[in-house]
Amino acid sequence: MSEEERSPSGAGRLLAGMAWVVLLLGLWLWGHEVTDVRAGTSGPATGDMAAAGRPSRAALPPAHPPLGAALPHRLDIPGLGVQAPVVPRGLDGRGAPDPPPFDQPGVVGWYRDGATPGAPGTALMVGHADTATRPAVFHRVSTLRPGERIRVARADGRIAEFTVEDVRVLARDRFDARQAYGPRRAGRAELRLVTCGGSFDRATGSYTANVIVSAYLTAITR
Repeated sequence: MSEEERSPSGAGRLLAGMAWVVLLLGLWLWGHEVTDVRAGTSGPATGDMAAAGRPSRAALPPAHPPLGAALPHRLDIPGLGVQAPVVPRGLDGRGAPDPPPFDQPGVVGWYRDGATPGAPGTALMVGHADTATRPAVFHRVSTLRPGERIRVARADGRIAEFTVEDVRVLARDRFDARQAYGPRRAGRAELRLVTCGGSFDRATGSYTANVIVSAYLTAITR
C-alpha cells in the first residue's frame, strides 16, 4: 500500500480497492451462506492465485479447539520480528473496512464486528505494507511460509498461537471472496492477515492484488 497511503486520495483508492470485503463481512466470515456475488467485485480465481507461501510437504499440526471470545491486544509474527498493537476498526461511510490510520504504520486493524482471534470462525486483520518513508507492519507478510507461527495476545490473558497454512496473492480483477475468506475447515478458529500486493497500477490508481495469509489456531499459552 505504498502510493495509496501517501495522500487522502490514496486512502480513497485503498478503501475502494477493498470494497469486496463487504461481501465477506456480510456473507462469509460470520456464518452466512454466499448466494450471490456482485458483478465486478469478484470472479473465478483460477489462474490468478500465486501462492507466495507454497504448501509445505511437512505435516502441519492439528487444530486446537476454539476458545471463547476475547479482544485482541497484540499481534506477534516471530519470523518477521513483528510485534504490533491491535486496534478495533469498523466500517467507513461507504461500508468498507476502516484500516489503521496512515500515521500509525506499525498498527494492525482488527474488524471488530467479526470473530475475535482464537474464537470460532475467521478473524480478519488488516495492515499497511509501507508508507512514504518506511516499511509498515505487513511489509513482509508475503514471505511467510506454511508452518510459521503467528501469535495474538488476548484480553483474557491467553496467547492464541496460529500456524500459517498458506499465503496467496489474489488478483483484484478476478477476485474470489470465497477462496480468500471462506473458512478452510469448519469448526476451526482461523485468522486472515490482509494487505496490498502485486504492483501499483497508475492507470487505475490501485494495486493489482491482495496478499492473504491464512492461519489456524494450533496452541494456547499464557
